Amino acid sequence: MSDIIQLLPDTVANQIAAGEVVQRPASAVKELIENAIDAGADRIRLIVKSGGKSLIQVIDNGCGMTVTDARLCFERHATSKIRKAEDLFAIRSMGFRGEALASIAAIAHVELKTRRVEDELGTLIAIEGSTVVRQEPAALPAGTSICVKNLFYNIPARRNFLKSNPVEMRHVVDEFQRLALAHPYIFFSLHSDDQELFHLPAESLKQRIVHVFGSGYNQRLVPVEEETTIINLKGFVGKPEFAKKTRGEQYFFVNNRFVKDPYLNHAVVKAYEGLLPSESFPLYVLFIEIDPARIDINVHPTKTEIKYEDERAIYAILQSAIKRSLGRYNITPTLDFNQETGFSHMISPKPLEEVTPPSITFNPNFNPFDSGAPAVKQRAGIPQQWGELYEIADKASHEQFRLHGEEAETDGGMTERPQSDIKQPFQLHNRYIVSQIHSGFIVIDQHAAHERILFEQYRGQLESRQGASQQSLFPQTIALNGADFQLIMDLLPDIRALGFQIREFGKHTFVVEGIPADLTSGVSERQVLEQLLEDYKNNKAELKLPKRDKLARSLARHTAIKPGTVLSEDDMTNLIDRLFACEMPNVSLNGKPVIVTFTLHELSERFER
Repeated sequence: MSDIIQLLPDTVANQIAAGEVVQRPASAVKELIENAIDAGADRIRLIVKSGGKSLIQVIDNGCGMTVTDARLCFERHATSKIRKAEDLFAIRSMGFRGEALASIAAIAHVELKTRRVEDELGTLIAIEGSTVVRQEPAALPAGTSICVKNLFYNIPARRNFLKSNPVEMRHVVDEFQRLALAHPYIFFSLHSDDQELFHLPAESLKQRIVHVFGSGYNQRLVPVEEETTIINLKGFVGKPEFAKKTRGEQYFFVNNRFVKDPYLNHAVVKAYEGLLPSESFPLYVLFIEIDPARIDINVHPTKTEIKYEDERAIYAILQSAIKRSLGRYNITPTLDFNQETGFSHMISPKPLEEVTPPSITFNPNFNPFDSGAPAVKQRAGIPQQWGELYEIADKASHEQFRLHGEEAETDGGMTERPQSDIKQPFQLHNRYIVSQIHSGFIVIDQHAAHERILFEQYRGQLESRQGASQQSLFPQTIALNGADFQLIMDLLPDIRALGFQIREFGKHTFVVEGIPADLTSGVSERQVLEQLLEDYKNNKAELKLPKRDKLARSLARHTAIKPGTVLSEDDMTNLIDRLFACEMPNVSLNGKPVIVTFTLHELSERFER
């Protein structure tokens, strides 16, 4: 029997490795910028086109490379970061595995330009699918420029799995923001399709956070700082009132490396216990400085997972430090035992001569035993005309709960539809609508019903592209962070179809000139749009639905009437009519029932003895 095991060619091995290291354009962006940081650069420019599919270029002013290093850096497991296995537990650099450039060169067209400060000429190398097609000296500025074109050009199946350009661009922006936050002392810029999205000068951490997320974040941040023998902790957390429904703005950095750690995230959430509403997530940008010998970062090629030597101690330090910071800046509720109780301290006493005695008047002709007297004699709180009042109440009760109306046509067990000529419905605790039908009565959740009505309405508008709009008296300018800006750009045609009059106005900024006509009057355009984005991102994390359905769900959830809203009889009748005109009136957006039916038979069984 012949031998069947053989070594794979380097090109095939590199393409296999690229499956882990380079999952999408954002992965290549991360690896290239990390190399620029390790090269000592203090100015890094990122240029992308078509969401990174057609072009990714990183230009830095780092140390540059010699001719030999420039050629060797594209070989597998070629690195300048470590020399022996023990170095894995003393890593301070961003990269160390020596896989990124080899993997990228195996699946793209790569052009490298590099020169050291002390050299007169630099080196230009062009590679296509791991094959060097050109190498020559060139007059270049000091530093390195690496250009990646046509990512996954030789793996069509992998390229087909990439999302649309706006979606891939959002992932690129996410990676860019993480690296920019981790290194505020470095200048960063990002250009997408010849438009500058970010221009971040070297600055303090707080200034970098404000520049990345927007000027409104300046008042949302609470500083956190703690030094222990195990870790040094610094950074910022957000005030509870600015918590959002999505986890987007949550960043952990361990030795300036972004990591994803649910265990440490739980410590942050516990520190906010009692301060946040349900299903809300606080902002935090936290940096943990720890001895590299006490962690293991060689867990996954993406290097976003870390194992700790004593994670319980880190958990406790993190939780207590955040609690202390929130308390120090008067974010947590406190009790002041020195404050006076009662209302006496609120009353300013007047001088005795200014006090006016109250005047008392009475009717001398009043006779409580006179049947014609206007007052009603009571005993033990019961009026003497209780019999008459009982008759009135009994009559009103019969009128209110008398069951009448005709049974509507049913389709597959659909709830009977109330008729327009029956007794008007009424509210129960300002949350439910009770309406009578031929066989009993129905109870409708008014909030869930309105959500269902608006969802189907907005979905129809998205399909017909004919959403009615209401012009704003004073257009509002809304500045967003880079990721939300890219999300709006992706959703812009559908947002306009819903009735929003919105246009781009400079970098990361939009002008809202109109909102859907059926939104509540006096509503804030900024609040509606920001909440729409948050709900959309939340739906995106939970459900795999078409984009238009997610957008319609998000707007319906935000604009539906809230539980506790008082409705008039006309409002209730109109809501019921619109609900039964829906395709699925019985099911809410979260899959729960909208209508509950109670039959006369069920009621009679309740009262049987």
